[in-house]
Amino acid sequence: MSSDADSSIPAPRIQLTPQEWRTKLTPDEYRVLREAGTERAFTGEYTDTETEGVYSCRACGSELFRSTEKFHSHCGWPSFFDPAKSEAVVLKEDDSLGMRRVEVLCATCHSHLGHVFEGEGYPTPTDKRYCINSISLRLHPSDSTAG
Repeated sequence: MSSDADSSIPAPRIQLTPQEWRTKLTPDEYRVLREAGTERAFTGEYTDTETEGVYSCRACGSELFRSTEKFHSHCGWPSFFDPAKSEAVVLKEDDSLGMRRVEVLCATCHSHLGHVFEGEGYPTPTDKRYCINSISLRLHPSDSTAG
């Protein structure tokens, strides 16, 4: 997986000062999105959600994932096997906590979303699990009542 993580990540298109982010986000959102925190397992709003729609970045509103790529991994956080668009997220090597992981960031604002894991054996087309904090996302349900 580390070969996919690029250490020369382009600059975010949206750049705010820490104070501007604090004004825009709740303290819990700020801790996860801007300080790479993690919400507690099985507590997130979207962990088991099956609502069809688009998941956007809670910090900047950019489209990140779609419900069609969401699956139940039973890990305690929403899991996706691929982002909505290949350029929606950037990957960054993360050696914190004494282990090698790959951090997932919003490509637009570089907010922390979670981590991606590969080769865990889930029956998905990519064999990847984008393990994303619910608090990093906002679900925009599809209008299933139209028609």
